[in-house]
Amino acid sequence: MAQTDRLSLPLLAAGQAQKELTHNEALLLIDMAVQPVVETADLPTPPVSPSPGQWWVVGAGATGAWAGQARAIAVWTAGGWLFATPQNGWRAWVMDRGHMCRFDGTDWIDEAAQADGYHVAGQRVVGARQAAIATPSGGMTQDAEARAAIAALLVAMRAHGLIAT
Repeated sequence: MAQTDRLSLPLLAAGQAQKELTHNEALLLIDMAVQPVVETADLPTPPVSPSPGQWWVVGAGATGAWAGQARAIAVWTAGGWLFATPQNGWRAWVMDRGHMCRFDGTDWIDEAAQADGYHVAGQRVVGARQAAIATPSGGMTQDAEARAAIAALLVAMRAHGLIAT
């Protein structure tokens, strides 16, 4: 059966019987590829009682009905499991993680922006905003240059949203 180049959607053939089956399968695959929201990206075995429309990223070492589908998106339909092979750059909201994951052509990786801060190479580099830092003032000995430098740093950090105003 002929398929589209990018999403491998089934194409109708001239004179094909039961064209509605091919068309419906293509619609289901489009439904999987557009703004996916998955339950988890770590499950290697199909859930026991899935509900129609629930999605998962099939985990490594997939078994059972998911065997051979590692890293694919799986959705439970009235007709059983349907799988979509992700393309480089696909993104999905992962419900149990509370943030987006991106397919890098090989694996699903966590996006940098997460609920607890911004991450680079799996390490949090910016955390949740803390309470405001007061601008320096007073003191027994005043150093105008140091005070101006600290104030400039605070202004820049506030402007970037790194600290509260």
